[in-house]
Amino acid sequence: MTSATAAALLAGLVLASPARADTPACIAPLDLIRLANPLPRVAQKIASGEPVTIVAIGSSSTSGAGASSPAANYPSRLAIELKQHFPKLSITVLNRGVGGEEVADMLSRFDSAVVAEKPDLVLWQLGTNSVIRGHKLGGHDALIRTGLAKIRAIGADIVLIDPQFAPKVISKPDAERMVTLISATAKREDVDLFRRFEVMRHWHDVDQIGFETFVSPDGLHMNDWSYACMAKGLGNAIAEAAQRPVMSATAVTAR
Repeated sequence: MTSATAAALLAGLVLASPARADTPACIAPLDLIRLANPLPRVAQKIASGEPVTIVAIGSSSTSGAGASSPAANYPSRLAIELKQHFPKLSITVLNRGVGGEEVADMLSRFDSAVVAEKPDLVLWQLGTNSVIRGHKLGGHDALIRTGLAKIRAIGADIVLIDPQFAPKVISKPDAERMVTLISATAKREDVDLFRRFEVMRHWHDVDQIGFETFVSPDGLHMNDWSYACMAKGLGNAIAEAAQRPVMSATAVTAR
């Protein structure tokens, strides 16, 4: 895939609301959407035409709190987005979100919720509940690394998803610290990160879209519009990363 093709694919992150004509389109800069690393396992499945299984694990914003129906949560919408990118491919997105969970809770069910499904890609949304409950962040990086090790052991690709930019999250003193911690851990462990916090902040601070458009009345959870927009961006990012050339570890630069 050429850089021009990749840019064109990622530039497709424009979503007009199907419900209201006066609802703004959501647009995010390419540098906020693009995943840092290719997705080799998904790429191999695409190349061979084999079915792709994706597990989305997380808390309430994975299970779909704030959505009008299960069909409107982000994993359901993501399945639709990816089918548009790969119409001939069988793609299954399994929703393994449980409201209220923190990282340790998710780890306790990794074997049954993630490993047992033999996924090709794991989307791990984390961090929000520890922030809104005011829990100390010490030890979170070690817990995340434990989860990453479990996923790596089954050969699946990984994308971490950080907290949402919403009033009840950003009012907490450790919100930015949690976002930074997840980002630093992803970089140190060389795994992909979908920067949901920064994408949503861009909607609010740059695009001047009010919270009422993309956050539920509870001030915490996403809604149909933002779940759909998140799925659009994540779908574009996954499609681009899965079709990106992978540099061989043995490649030598010509001199």
